[in-house]
Amino acid sequence: MKNIQLWGESLRLLVELGATAAFALSGVLEAARKRMDAVGVCAIGFLAAFGGGTLRDLLLDQRPFFWVRHVEVLWGVLALCVLAMLFLRRRHFDLTERAIQWPDALGLGLFAATGVDQALQLQMPAVVAVLMGVITGVFGGVLRDIMCNQIPSAFKDHRPYAVCAFAGGWVYIGLLQIAAPEWLALLASVSVTAGLRAMAIWRNLELPAWRV
Repeated sequence: MKNIQLWGESLRLLVELGATAAFALSGVLEAARKRMDAVGVCAIGFLAAFGGGTLRDLLLDQRPFFWVRHVEVLWGVLALCVLAMLFLRRRHFDLTERAIQWPDALGLGLFAATGVDQALQLQMPAVVAVLMGVITGVFGGVLRDIMCNQIPSAFKDHRPYAVCAFAGGWVYIGLLQIAAPEWLALLASVSVTAGLRAMAIWRNLELPAWRV
C-alpha cells in the first residue's frame, strides 16, 4: 500500500512538472512572437507556467505554493527561457503562432487534471474540484495573453478550451465514482482534455458565437 501511495505521489508530481514545462514553453513562444526582450520572455514564461497553479493554491488556501515547495521547477523554467532566447531565430517566429497551440493543449490537460486532483485531496465537492481544474488549466494562458496585450485566446477564438478542461474534470470524477484507480482517472482526464483541445485545433471546431 505504501508503494502504491508513493507511486501515486510521483505520478502527480510528474504531471504537474509536465504541465509547467508545457505552459512555460507556450509563454516563451508567445513572447518570442511578440519580439520581447530577455526580461519579457522570462516574465511571460513564468506567468504562463505558474499563474494557474498559484491561483488554485490561493483559492484552496494551500501554502507554500507548488513552485515554492519545488524550487527546482523555477530553475527549470528559467533554463527553458534562456535556451529559447539562444536558439530561436527570426525564421522561427512565423512558426510560433501555430506551434504554441500544441504545448498549450498539453499543458491544459495536465494542469486541469492536477487541479481536480488537488481539490479532491482536500475533500472539496465534485463541482468545486472540476472548477479548480478549469482555473488551473486556463488561468496561466489568460495571464500570458493579457501580458502580451491581446484578448486571451481562451475567450475569443471560439474553439473549445475551458469546455475541454471542464469535460476532462468530470471524466476524473466519474472514474473515481466507479472505483477506478486514481492514476487511471488522472491519466484519462489528461487524455480527454488535451485530446479534445487538439481535435478542436486540428478540425477547427468552434463553439457557437453569441450573436447580439
